[in-house]
Amino acid sequence: MTTTPEPPPFDFRAVLLSGFLPAALFAIGEGAIIPIIPIAANSLGASLAIAGFVASLILVGELIGDVPSGVVVARIGERNAMIGAAVVSMLGLTVCVVAPNPVVLAVGVFLVGVSTAVFALARHAYMTTAIPLAIRARALSSLGGVFRFGYFVGPFIAAGVVHLTGTTQSAFWIHIVCCLAAAVTLLVLRDPATGVRGLRGPSRASSPVDGPAEPATLEGEEFVKEESHGLFRTIREHHRVLLRLGSGAGLIGAMRAGRQVILPLWAVSVGLDDSTAALVIGIAGAVDFALFYTSGQIMDRWGRLASALPCMLGLSICYFLLAWSDHLDTRVGWFVAVAMAMSLANGVGSGILMTLGADLAPRDHPAPFLGAWRFTGDFGQAAAPLLISGITAAASIAIASGVMGVLGLVGAGILLRYVPRYLPRRLR
Repeated sequence: MTTTPEPPPFDFRAVLLSGFLPAALFAIGEGAIIPIIPIAANSLGASLAIAGFVASLILVGELIGDVPSGVVVARIGERNAMIGAAVVSMLGLTVCVVAPNPVVLAVGVFLVGVSTAVFALARHAYMTTAIPLAIRARALSSLGGVFRFGYFVGPFIAAGVVHLTGTTQSAFWIHIVCCLAAAVTLLVLRDPATGVRGLRGPSRASSPVDGPAEPATLEGEEFVKEESHGLFRTIREHHRVLLRLGSGAGLIGAMRAGRQVILPLWAVSVGLDDSTAALVIGIAGAVDFALFYTSGQIMDRWGRLASALPCMLGLSICYFLLAWSDHLDTRVGWFVAVAMAMSLANGVGSGILMTLGADLAPRDHPAPFLGAWRFTGDFGQAAAPLLISGITAAASIAIASGVMGVLGLVGAGILLRYVPRYLPRRLR
């Protein structure tokens, strides 16, 4: 009588380089350009409101890219899709570098956003299918920490490049180099899903000469294919939880995305130069990055609310403080202090959206729900910068900041009301 051998223990180091390094490179480049986009738009003649709109297009591109990205990843493979996303990003970034006006800059930013959706989906699909439940929150928080590392390092590099070159748009070259490095890394290192290097063709079967055939569809690719299939049908099927708790997730995304837009705009409004603004945002990113693993420990030990509520309430208070400081003589100092406090609040909630989505997804068929859950969060991320730019155009940036603070309080109330309803007690 034979027994089935026990599966080997999960080796986190096996996915460290091939799983996290390309994401880190991509995030460094993205972190370099996010605080620069509104400043670059302003330097090309855009008003504060238009600059906010241009900055929002990277998130609008991600939202639109969410719909076809699963099909792309499932059809050509995770690694090929990530390399293709890096190439499309380089094309959009080149447009940003040569942009003579805010309209052309907006086109390039939108392309970067679409490619980012493909890149992010491929990484999330692998982590969700490969990581055991017992350490899921810590692993997904670590993935979030990789992106926070990029948002921490990127602005410092951007500040140095802008200072040396004297042109804001030169920061886009940083992301071009990072995308190229990520593509090379993906080609050189082994794919954790297949154990092979280099580009893999769409066919999953090996020839008899090459050895045994591979599965018709790899697990991660099947996952993202299911995740993207019937997105709006899945939203209808799970409309109760997505309308209730999903609206809270959308507001979490909105508060975070609003922070990425309003801080650079506020730096322009208080008269900070480009390199100084990038430096301040980079230091704030260091605070955010330092807390990514702590957030996972909080969620695993004390529940999801212990991370989500401090995050939302802290961000809300910071938006209110930013609005209150608008007419103070020391508003530059207040801007620096609020930027650091915002990063502290955001860092406490690192990985909360991915973790909540993984907790709520049906165990037997999680992919479609995760696609719908990610769409609701990305919808909030895309809507917030548009809301900020619209209110700034109609009233002022201080009013826009106050409105975001109110939305944060609403989001905290939604989470407090519905997380206990939809999650088991041990995960709350």
